[in-house]
Amino acid sequence: MISKKTAAILTAIGLLLLPNAAAAHGVELSYETVQGIEITARYDSGEPMAGGQVTVYAPDNPADPWLTGTCDDAGKFFFTPDPEQPGWWEVQVRLAGHGDLIRIETGAGGGPAADGTGFTTLQKLVMVLAVAWGLAGTALFFSRRKS
Repeated sequence: MISKKTAAILTAIGLLLLPNAAAAHGVELSYETVQGIEITARYDSGEPMAGGQVTVYAPDNPADPWLTGTCDDAGKFFFTPDPEQPGWWEVQVRLAGHGDLIRIETGAGGGPAADGTGFTTLQKLVMVLAVAWGLAGTALFFSRRKS
């Protein structure tokens, strides 16, 4: 038989892994640089998001669409950002109530300048610290002495 502490740790690990497995109708966006940017849109089942409506927003005007289009049968959409507008480009793909948004940073030449996650280093650090704080708090909760 396993101890309560071990059961709590295993439960915490299972809960951390659960959100990815339980995401119903999720959408995954990725991109690849091929003389421009190629967006790939898929449902969480792996099925391509064929016919997805794509809206691209330029860094200097995030309110008005810079380009619109549709994903092909493989869930792909290709565009070449304006090299005169370096910064964060936002690409939104939606279809039948499902969708997602990806942020892509481009440099002076129009190609990607970051790791493609769309998060700054500070945001990543805050996320890591929040997870560590949560894990430490959970461990301390289950290791406390009962009165």
